[in-house]
Amino acid sequence: MTQAATAGAMPTDTPRINEISLERPWEWVVKGWADLREAPRFSLAYGAVFVIVSVLMTLGLLAENLFFIVPALAAAFFLIAPLLGIGLYQISANLEADRPVEFCQALQAWRQNEVQLAAMALILVFVLLVWMLAAILIFALFYDNPVPNWANFLPTLFLSGENNTFVAAGVIGGGLIAAFTFCISVVTVPMLMDRPVDVVTAMRTSMAAVRKNWQALSLWAALIVMFVGLGILTYYIGLLITMPLIGHATWHAYRDLVPRD
Repeated sequence: MTQAATAGAMPTDTPRINEISLERPWEWVVKGWADLREAPRFSLAYGAVFVIVSVLMTLGLLAENLFFIVPALAAAFFLIAPLLGIGLYQISANLEADRPVEFCQALQAWRQNEVQLAAMALILVFVLLVWMLAAILIFALFYDNPVPNWANFLPTLFLSGENNTFVAAGVIGGGLIAAFTFCISVVTVPMLMDRPVDVVTAMRTSMAAVRKNWQALSLWAALIVMFVGLGILTYYIGLLITMPLIGHATWHAYRDLVPRD
């Protein structure tokens, strides 16, 4: 069957959503850790890529005296992370089905529904651009002090008391965009690589899962921020572990929330 015929036959009904307890996000983390331990060579390779890219980008911005952009880029990282973990989802899927795990899992996952995954990538890139424009606008409207350097960045912004309006605007604006992105993407990418569905159906399923399990998924969002934040605060070294951990756990979150009938 051709890809066009397959796309034309894609189901558009929102699948059944499980109702889960508050304990489940912690269980996803445990299962993610088990996957990481079962395929450490492949999982840590993905983690190493995140570390290297993050370090190189930060060093480049420091060299150009643009360190103040780093926090905005770090926040933007959370917006596109659902797509960046696609290879880790495939590793977990292969482990779950007792299939062999190999390198280039992201390519294998992408080929399973490449048109719809590309559409999701465009949506996330658009959200990323909105976030960057919002960050620039907030900076222009609410920050009128000299740009801080590496040494006094945190004290100047958060401890001096002179930039409370700027910080509040950034937190509120960024929080709204991040919450929207989480709602449309919490299970979307794993679902697109696992089932022959279109991107609209996958996003609708994601939003239905959030509505039905808003408490548990609020905890899951907090856990993602905590683990990835720890990875960033350790000068990115922690991303070697935390990114594969969250990636594997995200697959188990999808499998728990959207069961196969």
